[in-house]
This record gives sequence, structure tokens and C-alpha cells, in this order.
Amino acid sequence: MHSPFLATALDAANAAAAVIRRYYQRNLDVVIKADKSPVTQADVETEKTIREIISTRFPDHGFYGEETGQSAIDAEYLWLVDPIDGTKAFVREYPFFSTQIALMHRGRLIVGVSSAPVYGEVAYAEIGVGAWLGDKPIRVSEIDSIEAAAVSAGNLKTLAAGPGWSRYGQLVARVNRIRGYGDFLHYHLLAAGKLEAVIESDVNILDIAALAVIVEAAGGKFTDLQGKALDLQTTSVLAANAKLHAAVLDALA
Repeated sequence: MHSPFLATALDAANAAAAVIRRYYQRNLDVVIKADKSPVTQADVETEKTIREIISTRFPDHGFYGEETGQSAIDAEYLWLVDPIDGTKAFVREYPFFSTQIALMHRGRLIVGVSSAPVYGEVAYAEIGVGAWLGDKPIRVSEIDSIEAAAVSAGNLKTLAAGPGWSRYGQLVARVNRIRGYGDFLHYHLLAAGKLEAVIESDVNILDIAALAVIVEAAGGKFTDLQGKALDLQTTSVLAANAKLHAAVLDALA
């Protein structure tokens, strides 16, 4: 039995999926926002659908959305929503985009849903309860050496431009397998025990809040690239199974 918080997030994600499917592959007009990221009518309508469901059930909760903005951001409970994380993929009509819905309680992320309606996966979790992919419980792997690990990386632009790039290269030379699944997908794989670590350097908290809950509830550890806990200003990720996180962090330091 899901909590009212997780049930609401799942209901909102299902409603969002219906909107997304209606608009997908419809050659929508694209507007470029001030931060140079694209937005479509589908993004805005999807977020409005999510926001209506959440605000109806929890009118005293705060809301922080990618498209419709912030309200009561200092509330005890704060919902973090990216209606279409991966709008570029959505516009170019390949399935690596998702709806991200998370709930934060007094600064602690406690519920997360990551729904990729065209790819066909929904991952969700609640801290202290568990994590699931579809209806199957998931758990991170037990692999405990870098040399045996599979690592996936995405959004490496700032890492490539900074002093950490050579350390990343040394890590790549050590791992068993390096991939760049990107977006929601490598976090789903990590939480399900199918790879061991994810590295990203250009993210927004709305992109990763729900995924952080899913990875943590599946037994993993999710920090920024300096090993710090997530907050609303986080811009990088080191997520790994619990046995490898410290070793990968040290390798990148």
C-alpha cells in the first residue's frame, strides 16, 4: 500500500503520460527559454496537469516547477517537478525523456517518481519503504571494485572544461565498462543493479530529485561530485551503489 504522497505522485505521473502521448511526434513549436533550453506546449500543459492534481490533494504544500514556477517554496513539504526532462529528445522524437516528480520534506527528499511513457518505464520509491521498477522491487548491485564496475556518464560539458577531466579519464581507464545512457535511464539501471555508478556535471535539481530518491531507496548513495548532499542548488551528480560510492568519489577528487 503506497502512502498518500507516493500515490499522488504516481497518479500525477500517469496523468502526465496521457498528455505527453497526445503531443508526441506532433511537430510542436519550440520556444527557446532564457537559459537556452527548449520548451513546448506539451511541457507547459503537462506541468499544469501535474500541479492541479498535487495542489488539489495537498493545497498547503509548496511547488517548484520547471515551467510554471515556484509557490510556497519554504513550505514544510515541497514538490519538485520537471514535466518533460529531456525536451530536446521529445522534440527530436526519440524516447529518452521522462516526467520527474519528487517530494521534499524539510529539505529531505522522501518520494520520487520517474516516468518515461514512450520508453515504457516507471520507477518510483519512498525513503524507508523501497524502490520499484514497474511492479518489481529493485536494489542496487553488490559489486565493490572499480575494476568490475559499469559506469554511465552524461552532461559532461563542465567536467570536460575543468580540472577534473583528467581524473575522470583515469577512472574511465580503470572501469570494466563505460557507457553514456543519460537522462533517466542510467539512474533506473543503477537502482536496478545493472550498473554501478552514474556521473553528471550539468544538471538541475528538478532533473535529479526523484531519481535521487529512487537510487537511495534502492540502497545506493546519491551526492554531488564533491560528495555533498543534494539541495536546491545542486548541479552535479555522483550516484553509485553503497559499496562503491566512496571509491569513485576518491578517484575523481
